[in-house]
Amino acid sequence: MPYGTLYLLPVPLADDAAQASYTPYLTQVINTIDEYIVENEKTARKFLKLAGLQRPQGELVLHDYGKHVRDTTDMAGFFAGLLAGKDVGLMSEAGCPGVADPGAAIVAEAHRRGIRVVPLVGPSAILLALMASGFNGQSFAFHGYLPIDKGARAKKIKLLEQVAQREKQTQVFIETPFRNNQLLAEIVRVGSPQTRLCVACNLTAADERIICMPLRQWKTGQYDFHKKPAVFLIF
Repeated sequence: MPYGTLYLLPVPLADDAAQASYTPYLTQVINTIDEYIVENEKTARKFLKLAGLQRPQGELVLHDYGKHVRDTTDMAGFFAGLLAGKDVGLMSEAGCPGVADPGAAIVAEAHRRGIRVVPLVGPSAILLALMASGFNGQSFAFHGYLPIDKGARAKKIKLLEQVAQREKQTQVFIETPFRNNQLLAEIVRVGSPQTRLCVACNLTAADERIICMPLRQWKTGQYDFHKKPAVFLIF
């Protein structure tokens, strides 16, 4: 019997962004499968409803891959259906599975087992921020989270700035939302006045805000990104 397909299902980045996030094909796919690997069962069920799920949710099988179980759970159980020929969906908590997301380990295991992987179109905060920045979209690097230690973080910011200037390469990174303002202050403090910084905040939300300008202009304004999902880009 041939194996099933692992579908990578993007989900909204923000509340009330379902209409801007789901494609008709994604809706078609979720109505042909009844098994999912998810980070959070409650939000996964909400996303499926918003995407147009028609079958009763009581018929669904959801495997929990949340942070409290992923290091202690045998992944073999996630693949029993796939190995038996069933199609399965993989869902993140926000955006695209596998991109700055622990679901990458599920995708890697699927490849090791010879299971077909199909990524579906949907919102990625990293790519949306890059698109909106006007920075170099042909050469860029994503660094995830910068160091928490203030000294190490300052050194990393200077290094990224040097790489951006030398290689003409956009440097992309994120921060835990409650530390956004501290990160912004540090970038403005240690960066060169001519370095361009873009902050893309609450992407796809009604209060989305994207600001791109040299650091010398950031120094003269007041900006509050506290507890709001944001992507930072330097060029």
